[in-house]
Amino acid sequence: MRYISTRDHSIQYSASQAIAQGLAKDGGLLTPYYIPKLPGKALEDIKSMAYQQRAVYIMKMFLEEFSVKELTGFANVAYGPDKFDTPAVAPVRTVDENTHCLELWHGPTCAFKDMALQMLPHLLSASLVKTEENKTACILVATSGDTGKGALEGFKDVPRTKILVFYPKDGVSQVQELQMVTQEGENVGVAAVVGNFDDAQTGVKRLFSNERLRRELAGRGYFFSSANSINWGRVLPQVVYYISAYCDLLRDEKVQPGQMVNICVPTGNFGNILAAYYASEMGLPIDQLICASNRNNVLTDFLRDGIYDRNRTFYNTMSPSMDILISSNLERLLYSLTQDPDEVRRCMARLNEVGKYQVSDRVKDKLQKRFKGYFCDDKETQRMIRAVYQKYGYLIDTHTAVAFSALEQYRAETEDDTPTIVASTASPFKFCGSVLEALGEPSPASGLDALDQLAAKSGQPVPAPLAGLRNKSVRFTQVVEKERMVDAVLSLLE
Repeated sequence: MRYISTRDHSIQYSASQAIAQGLAKDGGLLTPYYIPKLPGKALEDIKSMAYQQRAVYIMKMFLEEFSVKELTGFANVAYGPDKFDTPAVAPVRTVDENTHCLELWHGPTCAFKDMALQMLPHLLSASLVKTEENKTACILVATSGDTGKGALEGFKDVPRTKILVFYPKDGVSQVQELQMVTQEGENVGVAAVVGNFDDAQTGVKRLFSNERLRRELAGRGYFFSSANSINWGRVLPQVVYYISAYCDLLRDEKVQPGQMVNICVPTGNFGNILAAYYASEMGLPIDQLICASNRNNVLTDFLRDGIYDRNRTFYNTMSPSMDILISSNLERLLYSLTQDPDEVRRCMARLNEVGKYQVSDRVKDKLQKRFKGYFCDDKETQRMIRAVYQKYGYLIDTHTAVAFSALEQYRAETEDDTPTIVASTASPFKFCGSVLEALGEPSPASGLDALDQLAAKSGQPVPAPLAGLRNKSVRFTQVVEKERMVDAVLSLLE
């Protein structure tokens, strides 16, 4: 399996090269030359497997140079009982007859990013060996909330790696910030950026393309890599959990073999729903992909009119991990739909130059056959948290609530009762204040006290990784202007 840049077919890499490098040298995203198809009886064969075995089966199809023994070892460590609080790893909770919640937050940081970021460090370390890379990987991460902690926890004290996370100052929840600034490990760094997530993400991309900085780091024995979803090693493990969820429904006879399902995903950077798209390209019986956005509804507009326009007001919402106006992984979808790197390159150039681009009618038609886009504001997010809790006794976080709202809108518009898998992306305890308000609590506590308040209100225990924050000290207080992010990099590597 070869990997190519979305902007240039002549740039090709092995899987280990793609994972080690993270981003193509021309700024494009590395993507498989083709998407392999699931064998005819694959879903029947793996429906009785444990999650770890399913992960090996699926990932091996894309990682030919990795042995089954290697991948099995990685999966057993990444998804083992000391990391995840349920043997199912990513359990499916049936809410009603046609609605099934895929809970992706049972890992060490209580968010879906763990599903990929517990696997990526193993893939990266092995890739450094396979590519005979003798430098240390300097991993740069921009986060809108959950990726940062997931990456820090995944790469903590991993040999031959340094990791630096940038997050938007005042743009993440209190719990998310505490998770990052108290992070343990000798090879980690955290800095707040004055601005929003797009400022942090754009800044990281500029660091990657700074040739002078690259040369300086090479002289010190480092090279840049990424743990953001621009790295294929992040996207691939996400494909696994959609296939796994369908297998669970098959095993429990909640769908029949070959029966179509819809998948509804709250998304900002487009990586999570892109993984569902790749699962469908592999042959998973998916009809509609429902893309759920908050008030930063750039993806909703794009899916409806074929125009991607980031020139709009940026909103800080109660679903901060989706507060994004530049959805990087959309570039991979554009390549898949066009198979034309020149067209992708033109679109990305327009986005960089004027902040918008428009796809052809042909591409728009393809988009609209596979994707439906909906959005909601904070008021509707809280209404949905309350409605789901009152009707089903099921507590959801703000991001998952956005997905439930999108699904409700879709069903009202189409009267489609196809069984739907909703991606539940974070524990409600990561967003206590907003969830408490939605449940009618007029005065939510601040900081970690809100964890106990939500536990008392809901009767559910505080997840252990979050309860443990009380005993940790703040280690990182650095705040940088977006133009000075390079200073944080150099200080980490001193």
